[in-house]
Amino acid sequence: MAARIVYSTGLGSLCPNCRRPVRECVCPKGAPGAAKPGAIRVGREVKGRAGKGVTTVTGLPLSPADIEALATRLKKRCGSGGTVREGVIEIQGDHRDVIVGELVKQGWQAKKSGG
Repeated sequence: MAARIVYSTGLGSLCPNCRRPVRECVCPKGAPGAAKPGAIRVGREVKGRAGKGVTTVTGLPLSPADIEALATRLKKRCGSGGTVREGVIEIQGDHRDVIVGELVKQGWQAKKSGG
């Protein structure tokens, strides 16, 4: 059995399969446990942003480079700025309907989360 990391300050998010940092993951795309089907959630957050809302996309089973490319396409589609933080796409403003529609059109099972 492989050693399981209990606490670390420098690794960031870990892959659920190989337990390596997401940047160093060796699992093939679509590997069991990498992401549950239908786990892509599109929500809205305002916490810690002085009341300014952002749309967040979580649960993407993609490499960091692919997440960056998807974020660029979504920002252009919404006509808004944004960023990627720890594998979570953040788009400025409330664009949940547009983003869910775009992800579904690309073949993902995306759902709105939150209220």
